[in-house]
Amino acid sequence: MRAAGVLIAIALALALQTTLARFLVGGSAAVDLVLVAVVYVALTTGPVGGMFAGSVAGLIQDALSSGVIGVGGLAKSIVGFLVGAIGQQFIVTAALPRLVMFVGATMVHAAVFMGLYEVLDLRAFPEPWKPVTTQALGNALVGIVAFAIIESLPGVIERRRSRARR
Repeated sequence: MRAAGVLIAIALALALQTTLARFLVGGSAAVDLVLVAVVYVALTTGPVGGMFAGSVAGLIQDALSSGVIGVGGLAKSIVGFLVGAIGQQFIVTAALPRLVMFVGATMVHAAVFMGLYEVLDLRAFPEPWKPVTTQALGNALVGIVAFAIIESLPGVIERRRSRARR
C-alpha cells in the first residue's frame, strides 16, 4: 500500500511539473515538484523509501527529458537516501527544519546533477548558483505548504464526519 502511495505522489508531481512548467518563469520551472515529492517521501518513510522514490522519479523524469537517462535518477536517489537518513536521526517536524531539508536537498541535487554533467563533459553550467538558490527557496516554500496541507487532511476529514453524525 505504501509503495502505491509513493508511485501516486510521484505521478502527481510529474504531471503537475510537466503541465505547469510552461506557465512558470518563461517555460523553465523555478520549482522542482518531483524533488519536493521525493523529499516528502524520504522524510515520511526513511532512507530506503526515499531512495526508491528518488530512483523511480528521477528515471521517469530523465526518460521524459532530452538529457542522459540515469543522471537525474542518481541525483534524486542520493538526495532521497540522505534526506531519509537525516530525517530518521533528527526531529524534522517543525517548519524551520523542513525548510532547511528542502533547501539542502535542492542544493545537493543540483550539485550532483550539474557535477555529473560537467564530469561527463556534456554540458556547462556558468554561474548556476542564482537559479539554484531561487529553486531551493521555491522548493522549500512549496514543500512546507504541501506538508501543512497533507498533515491537516485527516483532521479536516474527521471534522466533516463528526458534523455529519450530528
